[in-house]
Amino acid sequence: MDKNYYVTIMKSFITTAVILLVTNIILGQEFSIARVNYGGGGDWYCDPSSIPNILNYLTKNTSIKADHDEYRIKLTTKELRGHPYLYMTGHGNIRFTDEEIIQLREYLMGGGFLHTDDNYGLNTSFRREMKRVFPDRDFVELPHDHAVFHSYFDMPNGLPKIHEHDGKPPQLFALYNEDRIMVIYSYESDLGDGWEDEEVHNDPSELRVAALQMGVNIIYFALTQ
Repeated sequence: MDKNYYVTIMKSFITTAVILLVTNIILGQEFSIARVNYGGGGDWYCDPSSIPNILNYLTKNTSIKADHDEYRIKLTTKELRGHPYLYMTGHGNIRFTDEEIIQLREYLMGGGFLHTDDNYGLNTSFRREMKRVFPDRDFVELPHDHAVFHSYFDMPNGLPKIHEHDGKPPQLFALYNEDRIMVIYSYESDLGDGWEDEEVHNDPSELRVAALQMGVNIIYFALTQ
């Protein structure tokens, strides 16, 4: 069978996966976020109140029903494909096993979505590992007029800057499979810190709101792109 046949089958599979995800949410099944437990020494478990808080904000401000519990999974677990939205964060090193590379590639090509938020110090190892997952693909920076910044809340200035580290501007990157975004990577922003309980970082309320609204935008975009 020729290459075009397989491309057609893959497109059909991805379209079906996305339709099923959106349909399940419309029919009342709850949206959830699964945090990736990765190896390499980075603190994948950081910002423990962030996921419950972004899910609570999502349900209060949209019609999406969400499971407020945080799921924690490894990329090799058989439950991976039951979680269409993955989240990864932390400080320091990420290292995927060869099997995790295979599983993550198949998951993303099959319609899954990953949001990675650099809590600081994640950039080098994350980019290295994603190059192992997709050697022929590069991250593309998303401009401020991209749909993700306007999918639910209007964010005309792009990705908000929650915490300062190296004096660099916040940037939002994406990995594409043709016209579908598989991975969104928030860099030099610290969105997850902005989702944490208020007393953790004592950030101004406008910063926390901006972080939460951006998080909702990413979720909403992932479900409707």
